[in-house]
Amino acid sequence: MEEFLQQHFYFDICLRLIASLVCGLALGLERKIRRHTVGIRTLILISVSSCLLSIVSVYMASLGIGGGDPTRIAASIVAGIGFIGAGAIINQGLNIRGLTSAAIIFTASAVGTTCGAGLYIPAAITLAAALIVLISMGKLEKVFFPAEKRKLVKMSFSGSEINQEVILRILEKNGLVVFDLDLNFNVSTSETELTYTVKAPDNLNPLSLTKELSECKSIKNICISKD
Repeated sequence: MEEFLQQHFYFDICLRLIASLVCGLALGLERKIRRHTVGIRTLILISVSSCLLSIVSVYMASLGIGGGDPTRIAASIVAGIGFIGAGAIINQGLNIRGLTSAAIIFTASAVGTTCGAGLYIPAAITLAAALIVLISMGKLEKVFFPAEKRKLVKMSFSGSEINQEVILRILEKNGLVVFDLDLNFNVSTSETELTYTVKAPDNLNPLSLTKELSECKSIKNICISKD
């Protein structure tokens, strides 16, 4: 097989590019099914272009062009993909989104580069491992670490007599993990505002939480928002 590929240079190149396309497609489908920003076309282009650059680097090295070091272009690929991955990360208050997508961009590039080097088995193993982690670990994380989204729970009270134990009990009952508490007291109106920074589970029912909190004594206003 190896001898056949050496004799059919362009067939070998097409095979490597197709393998990288399949890898990018598989990773892109996983992101698209989960409705994330990074999609099929993006990851296919990253994987195929990384594969092509890897092929070019090996080809140039075989001809003795550019000092004959095939690792130079591969190193440049890693640096360039870092900028693309950074663009996929979004900071929303204390919530950071896009870290997994950025990691997948790097994985797509690495798998494409591996295909470009003709290492199909390592590329296939890496692709399979990445898909297994993306599909199965997400479910396990929700089971063992359900509270992941940071939110702000703001409550206004008339006066300063507030039973915080009742509030904390209601928050914990709804699966919220309290990280911080800010207090603001208005002397002129005698109003107290409590702001809880919490981590909330995906299945949080804000209407049910609001209804329970509204039964607290002297409460005037409730606001649940993203941090």
